[in-house]
Amino acid sequence: MNSAHSAAVVVGVDGSEPSTRAVRLAATEAARRHRPLRVVHGFIWPLLHVPVSPAPDAPPGGGLRHQAEELVAAAVAEAQATAPGLSVSGEIIDGEAAAVLVGESPTAALIVLGDRGLGGFASLVVGSVAVQVSAYADCPVLVARGAERPDEPVLVGMDGSAASRLAAEFAAETAVARGVPLLAVHAYRHPPSSGPGDMQPLVYDEARLHGEEDQVLAEWLAGLTERCPGLRLTGRAVHGRPGAVLAEASGAAQLVVVGGQGRGEVTGLLLGSVSQSVLHHARCPVAVVRGPR
Repeated sequence: MNSAHSAAVVVGVDGSEPSTRAVRLAATEAARRHRPLRVVHGFIWPLLHVPVSPAPDAPPGGGLRHQAEELVAAAVAEAQATAPGLSVSGEIIDGEAAAVLVGESPTAALIVLGDRGLGGFASLVVGSVAVQVSAYADCPVLVARGAERPDEPVLVGMDGSAASRLAAEFAAETAVARGVPLLAVHAYRHPPSSGPGDMQPLVYDEARLHGEEDQVLAEWLAGLTERCPGLRLTGRAVHGRPGAVLAEASGAAQLVVVGGQGRGEVTGLLLGSVSQSVLHHARCPVAVVRGPR
């Protein structure tokens, strides 16, 4: 996570309604964090060898590059209207959107983008750009989706992994900045299974197991309130699949934060199955926080 005070919040724009929502969310977040906002548009047409300048006999103001300039200017104006006084800049960068945003991530404090953009497939709940950037970015990624609930808590999923601990730190800082509580949820499944043929006990003490999982979560969260003064923290262990539990809890949250890859997930995946599930099913904005590669 880039800690330099000058590091900007970066928002990707393409002129779609989801990207306009992302601009407003990014402007608000940049103002909260006292950071500048950088509006970026990935301009893919030169890579496809498509003419971007207006034809010789075209009216003034034509051409794909001019359209991109107007798109970025409109996004900058939207950001400034959302957070008056915020330092906002805009740039057009030749390249595919996901690659451009990932390229911005090493020097960014946060990348913000919409859940879907122009040209996406209607059958996809979350667009490929959001998934790719969440999987490869070197800084936290905030995806604008779902409902805005400014009075509800920030929600973070915990499983004890290094990624979930980083997510908890990010979520705690965000909750304090927004002046709302942090709800840390640990989804567990009992009894554990080692395989399809594993014999399960017929009886087990659910209350005892739940108490043990509550204690495990408390140990994971130890010290978080000391590191984030002013944090109001609640921990909750919930029986169920992590992705489903977090998606359900997101209906009463203003933001859900997940690690890029959690405990027990396939290590070859850059974005774990839980974070993928939350990205697709959460009912509020989602932040994905990845650890070192």
